[in-house]
Amino acid sequence: MRYFIVILLVVVSVFDSFSQKENTLLRQGNRKFENGDYKEAEKDYRKALELNKESVKGQFNLGTAVYKNNNYEEATKIYNNLAEKNPDGGVKSKVFHNLGNSYLQSKEYEKSILAYKNSLMNDPKNIDTKYNLEYAKMMLKKQQQQQQQNKDNQDKKDDKKDQKDQKDKKDQDQNKKNDQQKQPQDQKKISKDDADRMLEALKNDEKKTMQKVKKQKAKVQVVGIEKDW
Repeated sequence: MRYFIVILLVVVSVFDSFSQKENTLLRQGNRKFENGDYKEAEKDYRKALELNKESVKGQFNLGTAVYKNNNYEEATKIYNNLAEKNPDGGVKSKVFHNLGNSYLQSKEYEKSILAYKNSLMNDPKNIDTKYNLEYAKMMLKKQQQQQQQNKDNQDKKDDKKDQKDQKDKKDQDQNKKNDQQKQPQDQKKISKDDADRMLEALKNDEKKTMQKVKKQKAKVQVVGIEKDW
């Protein structure tokens, strides 16, 4: 029995030691957070969570420090994980409020709207959450309008490109047609020129041929007949 009591006391002592160290780290992180040193605060919160990873306070503070360090993607993960643990109403409202802010910073307006609504379900009178909810709705509307405008502009751009392609094709077809119409005339002109050159060449060849013939006759005539007696 004494042995059991000793073990129990040791366990309680160790637990108290870890708990005290966790709280010390959380307080250190809080002081640094209040002084605006969010990176150092984040380090202390992570160390505290190494001692007690289930700490709601540690996770919430870490998410807030991460958010302040502009790491909105990790902040959404931390707050989502914390929301799944279903903390008490007051904390849950803050978790969803901060989750909505994280989504808002990432321009994920539909998700931010849902988070703010969940926050208001746990704290219906929170003016800041109500304001952020309306702001998120406004930004979502603007985003949708911008997306529609971009789509319309792209459609117009595509239409202009199609019209230009059609015009270019039409011009190419017309140029091809014009070339085909010009081609017979060019061929006639080329044929006439070739014919003139061929005729001139024939005349020259005829003269040369006649000269050769004359020369041959002259040669024959010159040699004459040899007499062998």
